[in-house]
Amino acid sequence: MIKVSQKGQIVIPSPLRKKYGIHPQSEVLITEMNGKIVILPTLKDPVKEARGLLKGGRSLTKALLEERRKEREREEIRAR
Repeated sequence: MIKVSQKGQIVIPSPLRKKYGIHPQSEVLITEMNGKIVILPTLKDPVKEARGLLKGGRSLTKALLEERRKEREREEIRAR
């Protein structure tokens, strides 16, 4: 449990600051979501930090090209 100071300040516990990369002079966004107060660390460089976010899945382009290759092969077999 955290107490709010006379000035309305709170202290974010050290483990949470470390986990979310909140350092002195970091900016955070304080907002309300679903009736709760939420503290969100802001991104220093949103473009850089979003890099690789969608990585890891199968390339849809490669999957489409593979499917079209198979379709062509099936059509060639039917045409014989």
